[in-house]
Amino acid sequence: MNEELRQLHARVESESVFVQTILTEIGNIIVGQTYVLERLLIGVLTGGHLLLEGVPGLAKTLAIKTLAQCVDVNFKRIQFTPDLLPADVVGTLIYNPAKQEFIPKLGPIFSNFVLADEINRAPAKVQSALLEAMQEKQVTIGDTTYALVEPFLVLATQNPIEQEGTYPLPEAQVDRFLMKLKVSYPTREEEKVIIERMSVATLPTVQKVAGPLDIMKARNTLSGLYIDEKVKDYILDIVYATREPEKFGLADLKPMILYGASVRASLSLVSAAKAHAFIRHRGYVTPEDVKAIGKDVLRHRVLPSFEAQAEGIDSDAIIERIFSEIEVP
Repeated sequence: MNEELRQLHARVESESVFVQTILTEIGNIIVGQTYVLERLLIGVLTGGHLLLEGVPGLAKTLAIKTLAQCVDVNFKRIQFTPDLLPADVVGTLIYNPAKQEFIPKLGPIFSNFVLADEINRAPAKVQSALLEAMQEKQVTIGDTTYALVEPFLVLATQNPIEQEGTYPLPEAQVDRFLMKLKVSYPTREEEKVIIERMSVATLPTVQKVAGPLDIMKARNTLSGLYIDEKVKDYILDIVYATREPEKFGLADLKPMILYGASVRASLSLVSAAKAHAFIRHRGYVTPEDVKAIGKDVLRHRVLPSFEAQAEGIDSDAIIERIFSEIEVP
């Protein structure tokens, strides 16, 4: 390890301390779910939006709300429903009779952390309004464009089992999410702790242990984390294997993949792997960082074909096969 990399490593070790403090504080309320909590922090550190999918009652909303309570930022929750309008999200112009002019009333999207609860229950017009905010970090109301305040993050949830009254998210919007997380049931031991913790008269609380400056400083450090050329090539091999699997000895996957991962997938793998290394207090990215976050970054970007679905093969199975076959540097 050369001197420059040693200094970077020491800097990351110092600046990443607040990450563990946040995880410890969230642990006062959320039992287990280390996988989800770490990936929520990866979203915060990279500024990448997250989509959480899981059946009701798995503390998806609670985890996001608790994270917002630990960080001194503005937080808004939007409950997505079929009758929601774009103005309910981004805001609108209201006529002021006294001044005889229209004045802007900014919507809940003008917050640092925005929880889009059951995002797939809102129609396409609402999704398109949210899309500009997610991609451009700005909102247009009337003829005026307003920049959103950093750090800005959309944390969305969706229910995978109840599809009545839902709208499939446009592929362009799904691709804007850094990661798609699958939230699973807690273990028996964890659920027992949940029962004991939540059945008391006074529920546990959390303290604010970090602020926007900590996040923005970490993001600046994150961009400078060292990633070796071999790791970059490993990322490209994985992404290209979703597009041209036959070139990587995976010809049998060709009919299973309708669309491979986009260029945004490569960028997301790099940024998420850097954030994973940062959480591990390292100043450099390893192939293990890429493997740890790979499925979450790719599962919504690799679309299985009808043939794959007929055989019960989903995107996770395809991605697992690719990771198992691509040589690790």
